[in-house]
Amino acid sequence: MHQVAAEADTLVELDVHAALASSLATGPHARGPLRPEQLVSVRQRQARRLAAHRFRAIDTALLVATALLALGRTHAGPLLDAALGDVLAVAAGTAALWWLLRTMHLYRFGRRDRPVGHVGRIAAATGLAGALTALISWLVPAPETTTTTAVTAVAGCGLVVTGAHLMWFGLVARWKSRGLLTANVVIVGATRHADELVASALERRDIHVLGIFDDRAERSPRSIRGVPVLGTTETLLHHRVLPFVDLILIAIDPSAAARVRQVMDRLSVLPNPVTLLVDGPGTDRRTAAIDQLTDTALAPLAAPANPSRKAYAKRVQDVAIAVPLLALTAPVMALIALAIRLDSRGPVFFRQRRHGFNNEEIVVWKFRTMRAESADATAARQVTAGDDRVTRVGRILRMTGLDELPQLFNVVTGAMSLVGPRPHAIGMRTGDAEAAELVAEYAQRHRIKPGMTGWAAINGSRGPVHTADEVAERVALDIAYIERQSFWLDVLIMAKTVPTMLGDRVAVR
Repeated sequence: MHQVAAEADTLVELDVHAALASSLATGPHARGPLRPEQLVSVRQRQARRLAAHRFRAIDTALLVATALLALGRTHAGPLLDAALGDVLAVAAGTAALWWLLRTMHLYRFGRRDRPVGHVGRIAAATGLAGALTALISWLVPAPETTTTTAVTAVAGCGLVVTGAHLMWFGLVARWKSRGLLTANVVIVGATRHADELVASALERRDIHVLGIFDDRAERSPRSIRGVPVLGTTETLLHHRVLPFVDLILIAIDPSAAARVRQVMDRLSVLPNPVTLLVDGPGTDRRTAAIDQLTDTALAPLAAPANPSRKAYAKRVQDVAIAVPLLALTAPVMALIALAIRLDSRGPVFFRQRRHGFNNEEIVVWKFRTMRAESADATAARQVTAGDDRVTRVGRILRMTGLDELPQLFNVVTGAMSLVGPRPHAIGMRTGDAEAAELVAEYAQRHRIKPGMTGWAAINGSRGPVHTADEVAERVALDIAYIERQSFWLDVLIMAKTVPTMLGDRVAVR
């Protein structure tokens, strides 16, 4: 059941992305010379950029296994009988190599990195770790056999890591060739700065400029060096290219402070990062500006508050919890599926396009709770108390939240998280207006992946929202969660979700 649903989810998402990418490619001047053949969402490319953390985790396991193997081969008896000095020396050497691999930036796989130079730096790190181990053995002092064992273990670790990194290099090179690690940007301002940036990008071919937006339509060209001008800043706020954009570059002259401030304020409602391109005269400064965007293929490991580290930790947390939950709830889901079949005609599952990370369109799975002929894919009519569209089994599922269980498939495939802002249906209406148009900061809730539960859900804001005030309250709670997100906050939210839902007799679900 898990495999079939996950594969179907993936196929539907691919269809959505293919259709969206096709729609973006139509129209005059829609495709420029710096547009990739296949548009890939920021979420999907972020998963590749976070590979540096996975590579390091695998290296850690390989280092420990190799060190233990080296100790075992140098001792005739059980490993537990090895001399304490040998164990400490091998541990010190292995730990030194582990630390040097990160310190020497061997998980960056930058644009200028080459396999020969990369292997050379691993050899240098191995040599330094071996020398440090020998020095420690000499200072302690330790028997000659201890020094030999430790240095041999470090050398073995270096060889194993070299083999692993050559595989990483091949994998990263493949991702680069498919454009999965190349930054997608749009430029605001059809200015001289934009022209210079596009010229450099055309020469280097290591950045994708998807389009240009400018408020001064009467003075703007239709394209700059072939890159299309797609509309105004207002157009950008609602443009379908946004889920694919890593960075919005403002190429307006910084001396026009009032205009820059106005544009940045207007774009601040978007989940996409926005930056001002401060570029001085000369090609060196332009090259440096692009280098900042393209130099590192994978997300850096350093910095305690690094967003990539938080994203990786949250992904590990999701998989570690969601996979066992799927196994545990599989019998329950099978019984729910049978009950739905017996209760009313129609499919077991209900699929709906909703907003995901960075405004990406994702397909969310739920158990069907309404009559099949009354399904409302766009949530144009939100559920009300005593809604006649809801089936008997559906009413129980909604009251207990069990209708959301299939979203574990979305979590495993990476479209959703266990904890985050609840995903709203695309085009969901509150009263006579689309909910996304009622609050300026609405899109800020898409700065992280949507969740099965969230801060808003355990604080009384769940289910349908019928007024602008209710939308604003939910958005405020979602943004508060995004700003405070941590492992322990997620644990708290998950722990409070079930008792909060079961104890709520007010919210309409």
